[in-house]
Amino acid sequence: MKTGARKVFVSATAAAAILLPGSAVFAQGDDRAAERARMVQELVSGGGGGSRQSTAPPPSVGGGPDASLGVPMASVRAVDDHQRIQNPRVLDAMRKVPRHLFVAPDMQREAYVNRPLPIGFGQTISQPFIVGMMTELLNPKPGEKILEIGTGSGYQAAILTEFTPDVYTIEIVQPLHQQARGRLQKFGLGPDRVIAGDGYFGLEKAGPFDGIIVTAAADHIPPPLIQQLKPGGRMIIPVGPVHATQRLVVVEKDASGKVRSRSVHPVRFVPLTGGPRDGAEKK
Repeated sequence: MKTGARKVFVSATAAAAILLPGSAVFAQGDDRAAERARMVQELVSGGGGGSRQSTAPPPSVGGGPDASLGVPMASVRAVDDHQRIQNPRVLDAMRKVPRHLFVAPDMQREAYVNRPLPIGFGQTISQPFIVGMMTELLNPKPGEKILEIGTGSGYQAAILTEFTPDVYTIEIVQPLHQQARGRLQKFGLGPDRVIAGDGYFGLEKAGPFDGIIVTAAADHIPPPLIQQLKPGGRMIIPVGPVHATQRLVVVEKDASGKVRSRSVHPVRFVPLTGGPRDGAEKK
């Protein structure tokens, strides 16, 4: 959408200099706040496109019916009509966090358009609607411990810090990890929270987690992530084949440890890399 207003853009370095440590709030000189406000208004109005019913089978744990590792799993195929972001705290977080600082300088003019953008190494920063929807579905609370699989640019992790400081994030692509580690220091996440590694296996030493959010698509729900989810916890994960439409799945573990899942929205994510080799689960 074009407007008649002239926009003034600042470099990532200059913008970072006015970002207050541990917060996503800009000083008065922030010239992109109006763009973020328009982006948020689009999310409120409905920025996700039309919904489609899922005809695929429910997601499996561990890639097969015999791979549940003792986790009771009761999947359902209900598909929610999730077309707009309604949680005020999610909208406020997206209004605050400067998305343009999480993309390359030559992409910053497009940072507040509701679409994914490339961040190099075959990866993308998700479109704002998807980030907002996944955050809303996760519904993080103050003081909860959250694990993100797939740091990417660091934008989703930065959004999560608006809800709780206890955020961990893992990235398997080393250059992306290095870039995100520098960015996320401004949001209070030190090197012990921004980790290089294979997210398929989660982060057992820091678990269990109240919430887990996976920002890459898997063809099944990784059993280690199920195991590291607290009773009463929730995981948001795209499930489906590579280079095809996947389903955004909400996985919930009740107080007894029983796990249920529901499909929410059709999505397209880059594939989750790493994980077991030769079809065997890592012991």
